[in-house]
Amino acid sequence: MQQIVPPYLLDRIAEAAGPRFPIAAAAARRALLRERPARLGIEPLPELPSVLPDAPSMPDRRISDAEGREKLPGRLVRREGERATGDEAVDDAYDGLGDTHRLFDRVFGRDSIDGAGMPLEATVHFGDRYDNAFWDGERMVFGDGDGEVFRGFTDSLSVIGHELAHGVTEHTAKLRYRGQSGALNEHVSDAFGALVEQYALGQDAGAASWLIGEGIFTDEVQGRALRSMLEPGTAYDDDVLGRDPQPAHMRDYIDTDDDNGGVHLNSGIPNRAFALAATELGGFAWEHVGRIWYDVLTSGRLPIDADFALFAAETVRAARERFGRDSREERAVTGGWSAVGIEVPGE
Repeated sequence: MQQIVPPYLLDRIAEAAGPRFPIAAAAARRALLRERPARLGIEPLPELPSVLPDAPSMPDRRISDAEGREKLPGRLVRREGERATGDEAVDDAYDGLGDTHRLFDRVFGRDSIDGAGMPLEATVHFGDRYDNAFWDGERMVFGDGDGEVFRGFTDSLSVIGHELAHGVTEHTAKLRYRGQSGALNEHVSDAFGALVEQYALGQDAGAASWLIGEGIFTDEVQGRALRSMLEPGTAYDDDVLGRDPQPAHMRDYIDTDDDNGGVHLNSGIPNRAFALAATELGGFAWEHVGRIWYDVLTSGRLPIDADFALFAAETVRAARERFGRDSREERAVTGGWSAVGIEVPGE
């Protein structure tokens, strides 16, 4: 189970939030009790046209309501083509699944998560003030948040795109969810989560926020989002949450047994490489770095235990194959990795 809120942040809230956010502290403890068993031995399973964000796609969406219980899938409340329900979480999830399907379909030519029209299923209102959202291998699941630290998790399109991208990785590269390969798994989801949001808004790389989870904190929290791809370590700095611990360079790589070997922490390093390459190139990120990263993900060349250096080399190779040797794209990707302390040898 790959969840959007990292366990180290839930630990912090559970331990430090009590006096200021007692509801949030209790909610974090409940989320940790549910998620800790899943942390042990987790194992996750041609030239394209430039397309504008209003290009249609044909998803098959099904949204269910858990009605405050931790039982899946819940009661089916909205299917493809049906009118909005008036329940904000239901309708935001429906729209977010559509935005994610549209990016993968219209830009990358991929029909849903599995590439073969897989229905996109989601459950909202999961649990009692549940502080997370996750992909369970079959569906997106959204909690409503505790109301003190977290809002509802359907409020952020990048969260929806992030979690569905775990499904794409599961059906392609199958990156092992531990250590550097696990951090790459998280990074890929952050990268495509950001692209889903940028595509839906029609944003170029320079206008984009590069924030993952923007809007899920309440106004009581001193923070912009869960993570910043462009500036890892700066997403929040709060009395209760502490300071965003993500490193932005290999010299600050965190060796830890927690968080499946730091998968939510060290993903900041490839995140920054991606964002730097995108902003260096300018224009729409899905047209250059997005295509390069998708080429790598679907190439069949990545081992499930790929490390940062191998992944970086594959992105440079993919940039060269798609855009040409010594192209702007190849130089930007190489420069992005170099800026975070990963040198890709030339050929």
